[in-house]
Amino acid sequence: MKVNLIENDFKNVESDIEIFIVDDLENCEDKDILENIGFEEKDETVALLPEIGRIYVGCENQDYESIAIAIAAAIKKFNDTKFETAKIELNDLDLKALVEGALLGSYEFDEYKSKKKKKKKQELNICSSKFTSEMKEIYEESKIISKAVNKTRDIVNTPPADFYPKIMAKTAKKMAKEAQIECVVHGEEYLKKNSMNAMLSVGRASTHESKLIHLSYKPENAKKKVVLVGKGLTYDSGGLSLKPADYMVTMKSDKSGGSAVLGILSAVAKLKLPVEVHGIIGAVENMIGGDAYKPDDVLKAKNGKTIEVRNTDAEGRLVLADCLCYAQDEIEDIDYIFDFATLTGACVVGVGEYTIGIMGNDTVLKREVVSNSLQSGEYATTLPFNRFLRKTIKSEIADICNIANTRYGGAITAGLFLDNFIYEENKDKWVHWDIAGPAFVEKAWGYNPHGASGAGVRATLQFLKTL
Repeated sequence: MKVNLIENDFKNVESDIEIFIVDDLENCEDKDILENIGFEEKDETVALLPEIGRIYVGCENQDYESIAIAIAAAIKKFNDTKFETAKIELNDLDLKALVEGALLGSYEFDEYKSKKKKKKKQELNICSSKFTSEMKEIYEESKIISKAVNKTRDIVNTPPADFYPKIMAKTAKKMAKEAQIECVVHGEEYLKKNSMNAMLSVGRASTHESKLIHLSYKPENAKKKVVLVGKGLTYDSGGLSLKPADYMVTMKSDKSGGSAVLGILSAVAKLKLPVEVHGIIGAVENMIGGDAYKPDDVLKAKNGKTIEVRNTDAEGRLVLADCLCYAQDEIEDIDYIFDFATLTGACVVGVGEYTIGIMGNDTVLKREVVSNSLQSGEYATTLPFNRFLRKTIKSEIADICNIANTRYGGAITAGLFLDNFIYEENKDKWVHWDIAGPAFVEKAWGYNPHGASGAGVRATLQFLKTL
């Protein structure tokens, strides 16, 4: 799907079909026709009128999310036709929402279909009689962001047989070469040598070697230094604390945090943001076997803290623990450190499938993250730490336990576990993003398809742009 910006009067631009976003039926030219077919100004209500060459789509508000959902619904309908070109008049519509909604809404993952749909060269022309330099900048920026999200979706959607730690490392190197940024990959010998025993233990039973990936974007005169750490579990069986069969399906999505870091870094370089950004990914496969780590094991992390393992399915936090320590040991003078992980089912239970759980120690920073997320079109909310939940992850035989002694507040206790691996000087610079809900949903929602959504990419890029 191609989206063009056309500086011309709407009536003068030729196309096969016209798209109209309707939030008030009273002012609609084809009101009578639409009323007769029961059209309403509601999300994802679409009317295709091929006899007059028009697609009408309902829209409940004029905010980013409503317009993006509306144009995505219209594009899906357009894609089902044999028409090649469509046009829409910009007017007072949000240009960013139109571009991103169209590009994100037209995404399909059909790599594994034996009979693929014949790809049509379809185009959407966004028309306005006059464009400003600011509008052109929004257009180009939105294309880069959408491409990064769709790239992230592709990675997450790829099955584990074809995407294991070595492939994630190769993907990172390829992306780094295209974006002209640095990429260093470390294997298990490095993990052993640098006492990264928590991460090392999680991947021990897999035939695929664990990889620590470090991407670096370093522009001249950078205003801030940001570190992004991603959980890259290319597959999670649960280890010896084996998941039930139904829960193993979709576990290819456990690499969503690391995938988001790849997507963000690819966009940061193309957007030429004046911010130094490091991406750290722990690419690991959690499997079973004679060499698997076990409940009752005590692991020593990179910062020397000991961890009692009571459940091998609470593995993502072990990988992140060492990756967070690595980031803080290797990178000086960090301004912000964010980690991204499909960490807990508890977060999905708590805030739903579509919302990111934001945790950390600094209230103002958490609010900024949520605000930028909402601006970008991603849903997010804060989850509060407290002293009583902190006590639930204490261990009788080690410094800390990898799961809590209570079933309640699981998303927060996982965040509190990670807080043990944030150094004192970085406590108020760190934010934990639990993207378990929106990262992978098995039904289409808004402009997101079945499967991966690219959660965290747009929200983080919005935050970085404000710096």
